[in-house]
Amino acid sequence: MTREEIVMKVSDKMRLIRTEAGYTQDKMAEVIGVSKKTLVQIEKGRAFAGWSTVVTVCALFRETETVKFLFGNEPLEVLETIAREGIDFRKEKTLGGKMWWREVAKANGFILQQNIISQHFRILDEDHYRIYSSFDEEAARERFVELKEDDPS
Repeated sequence: MTREEIVMKVSDKMRLIRTEAGYTQDKMAEVIGVSKKTLVQIEKGRAFAGWSTVVTVCALFRETETVKFLFGNEPLEVLETIAREGIDFRKEKTLGGKMWWREVAKANGFILQQNIISQHFRILDEDHYRIYSSFDEEAARERFVELKEDDPS
């Protein structure tokens, strides 16, 4: 998934996200920091939202079913992975990937998972903290091998 694909997906679902949240166009435009005219253009498919607007929408409306469905329940993780281009992250606690994730590999307390919706990869430690995320499968597998080999346990 690329920034452009994310922008198109969110722009395409903007009206649905707004409606699910129960907002008028005026209120939604105010909340996400765009003019009503811009929001109307996005909703009618005449324009795409900008990256910062997409990030804002996904952050503020991450609990809506529409946003969860677009990104496999992890909208902020997907956006962070794209924005940081798959680099190692600060540790962030997850629910362990019981939904939306398939286990790719497991060794020495590390788990490599792939999101079934967004298709991005992440590595969790034994306490279910996300320590790496990437859309690049080869890079994720390489990092997984490095981590499991460096683990002293």
